[in-house]
Amino acid sequence: MKTFTLTALALCCQALLQPTLAATPVQKARPNIVYILLDDQRYDAFGFINPLIKTPHMDEIARDGTWFKNAFVTTSLSSPSRASILTGMYAHNHGVSDNNPSDLSRLRYFPELLRENGYQTAFFGKWHFGGADATAKAGFAGFDRWVGLLGQGDYYPINMFGKPAMLNIDGKLTPQKGYITDELTDYTLDWLEHTDKSKPFMVYLSHKGVHADFYPAVRDKGKLANVTFPLPDTWADTEENYAGKPMWVKNQRNSWHGVDYPYDKKLDLQQFQRDYYETLMAVDDSVGRVQAWLKKNGLADNTIVMVMGDNGFMFGEHGLIDKRNAYEESMRVPLLASGPGFAKGKVVEDVVANIDIAPTFLDAAGVAKPANYDGDSFLGLGTGRKDLPPRKDYFVYEYFWEYNFPYTPTTFAIRTPHYKYIQYYGIWDKEELYDIAKDPHEKRNLIDDKSREIIDTKIALRKKLFEGLKDHQGNSIIPYNERTSQGVVFRYREGGKKMADFPAEWLRGNNPRDKYDGVLPDQYQKEKVNEQVFASFEKTEALIQKMLQQSKP
Repeated sequence: MKTFTLTALALCCQALLQPTLAATPVQKARPNIVYILLDDQRYDAFGFINPLIKTPHMDEIARDGTWFKNAFVTTSLSSPSRASILTGMYAHNHGVSDNNPSDLSRLRYFPELLRENGYQTAFFGKWHFGGADATAKAGFAGFDRWVGLLGQGDYYPINMFGKPAMLNIDGKLTPQKGYITDELTDYTLDWLEHTDKSKPFMVYLSHKGVHADFYPAVRDKGKLANVTFPLPDTWADTEENYAGKPMWVKNQRNSWHGVDYPYDKKLDLQQFQRDYYETLMAVDDSVGRVQAWLKKNGLADNTIVMVMGDNGFMFGEHGLIDKRNAYEESMRVPLLASGPGFAKGKVVEDVVANIDIAPTFLDAAGVAKPANYDGDSFLGLGTGRKDLPPRKDYFVYEYFWEYNFPYTPTTFAIRTPHYKYIQYYGIWDKEELYDIAKDPHEKRNLIDDKSREIIDTKIALRKKLFEGLKDHQGNSIIPYNERTSQGVVFRYREGGKKMADFPAEWLRGNNPRDKYDGVLPDQYQKEKVNEQVFASFEKTEALIQKMLQQSKP
């Protein structure tokens, strides 16, 4: 087998509320915490669910710990979701609405509270919200140690502009040396080796994997070359699949986030999935290395290990890829946990969400939940713990329209064990209502059903959603009123005008050289900048693909 070393590749690159301690004394045997966050991992991206893929180390946690079968994010977008994880709040309360820079000065994060209460803390990987990636240093957000990616980060030590990829290590920019999943794990284990053994620790290991574009580790490239993944029923462009769906869904099919023009190029959906799951393999290896270190050092029994995804991901459901929307594959995430407070070999059906992560870890550490948290602890859920507060069986979902990727409208939704109701803001389009219990793939929109049960359900969920989206002051983050009807939406049938065409200047061929125009800031002679960026991306892509091809037997 030919090899391509990472060294050679590198050379060629040249707060709102002060918390209070719990009323009971903090125990000396407080558990250590290892939180491993994956990027865009689907809820079903485990070997124990999907036999076509291999995730033995994550499967081990599910087997020996607890699998939270109904775990969700309250916003399926990187920055808002990560902010919710770290603050315990919905986006309409923490204020991080999209992936663009925002003011974080008013936020407090759960690692700060753990650190104040004796925990050693460290962050490794992808932060990706508020614009703090390049400016953070030791102490930021409550982390004693900081090894962070810049923005999305890079799988290999060359960034998409053809320059050396860099890491922010305690405020100092340092060249990346190897495959990022492995390198972040190396940094994590090195820090663990040097912790004070008399104090508990909390590690936040936030992987780039498995965010697009998917680049597997050299050792994993081609392992799934002979695997064919089934496509979802709703992938096909048929009248049946789009019956009852909002217009934006079909329009998005031919866009950056649709199956007909994904990332503005042709896409082999089979190879797309192979690359995704091969990239996931290295993250599973990382989970295994951390587990092995804990066992070797006698810490496994007193360490909570939690593995979670920051968003879901779509592989063609309803003709879409990526996330953002309120469909199941977008908002549902994987969540596994083992260690103190989590049952062994248990499947928990209760709904848990990203806003519950911070209160859960604080609960484990004996630190009281701040009053501004929207989430609740699920520590002990499934173990028979008696003092857990009653859990809500629903949550609200919010996604705010982004000018960078304008295909998905502002989306508000509420999901209960039985129904999901979705409405859109600022767009002339249909609401959606699904009987999740009977229709888990959301094929039949019941919003216009005339039965009394469905009408009563629609009215009740609209009201519950409106109340659930109010901020801590009782206001709607967007000043709008509760919805009571579909609005005046009719069009004249006989001879009336059809949908307007998209502007001619928006129509492009496959992989246009100005494809990044929408994410680059406007500037003088932007056409030249577009060309330079595209050329750099082409060169980087060619280099990485050459390396991966050389790795094959």
